[in-house]
Amino acid sequence: MRLDQLPRSDKVEDRRAERPWIGGGAGLGIGTIIILVLVGWALGINPLYLIGGAEILSRLGGSQEQSQPQSRKTEGPSDQTREFVSAVLGSSEVQWKEIFARSGMVYQAPSLVMFDGGTRSACGFAQSAMGPFYCPIDQKVYLDTSFFQDLERRFRGCDVGSRSCQFAQAYVVAHEIGHHVQNLLGILPRVQQAQQASDQVEANQLQVRVELQADCFAGVWAHHAEEKWRVLEPGDVEAAMRTAAAIGDDRLQRRSQGYVVPDAFTHGSSEQRVRWFTNGLRSGQVSSCDTYRVSEP
Repeated sequence: MRLDQLPRSDKVEDRRAERPWIGGGAGLGIGTIIILVLVGWALGINPLYLIGGAEILSRLGGSQEQSQPQSRKTEGPSDQTREFVSAVLGSSEVQWKEIFARSGMVYQAPSLVMFDGGTRSACGFAQSAMGPFYCPIDQKVYLDTSFFQDLERRFRGCDVGSRSCQFAQAYVVAHEIGHHVQNLLGILPRVQQAQQASDQVEANQLQVRVELQADCFAGVWAHHAEEKWRVLEPGDVEAAMRTAAAIGDDRLQRRSQGYVVPDAFTHGSSEQRVRWFTNGLRSGQVSSCDTYRVSEP
C-alpha cells in the first residue's frame, strides 16, 4: 500500500504513553464484563459497544456528564504506526466529506484514539482484548495497535511483515470509520431501537447487517483512495479479502468451538464480509451498501 500521497489527519489522539485507568465498567457485573472481553477477543471487534451493548445502555441511562471520561491528549511518539493511522484517517476525511457534500450534508470527522493495553472511553473501559471499536457516544474510534500484530499472526489475513498487510490493516480502520458514517446518517440509533424490540436472534441479524454495511463502506473508502491517490499495490486487495474472510463469524466459530451457529452470527460469514467489501470497492457508491433492503445479506 502506498501512503506517500495520502493526506494526514490531525485527529489522532495518541494515548500509548498513558497508564491505563482500570476503574471502568461501572454499573456492570463482573460476569458481564468477562463476557464482553471474551466476545471482543473472539471477533476482533467489539459489537456490543456499537449497538445494544450493555455498557452503552447502562451509561445512556445515566447522565451524560458521568459517561464522558476526562481525557488527556498527548502527542506520543512519532512513528510508522501513527503515520499510517493518520494517513488512513486523513484520506477518509477527504473522501467522506466529498461524499456527504454531494448529498447536501456536512461530514464531521471522528477522532481516533491509539492506546496500549487499556484506556477510557465514553462507552466504558477499552481493553486490548476487545479489538478496535467505534464509540457513538464520544464519536471516536479506539485502536490498540497491537491488534495489527494479532491480525497478522492470529487471523493470518496477510503475510507477516509484508506491505500488503498495511492495506488489510487499513480495511479494519476504514470499517470502524464506516460505523461513524452510519452514526452520522442516523442508522445506528434506528437499528438500536429495532434491536430493543426484537428477540436475540433478530437482534443478531440486524447487527450482521450493520457490520456488513461497515465492510461495504470500507470498500467505498478503498475505491476512492485508489482513484484519487493510487494507493494499491499487487496483493493488497487479496490481503484485505483474506482478512475479511478470516474474521467471518463462521470461521471464528468453527475455530473456537468446532461448529457453526448461524443464529449467533453478529458480523456475518466470511463469504458475506468479502462480498460486501467487494461491493463497495467496485462501485465506490454508498447506494451499493444498503444491506437492509435485501432479504439475505
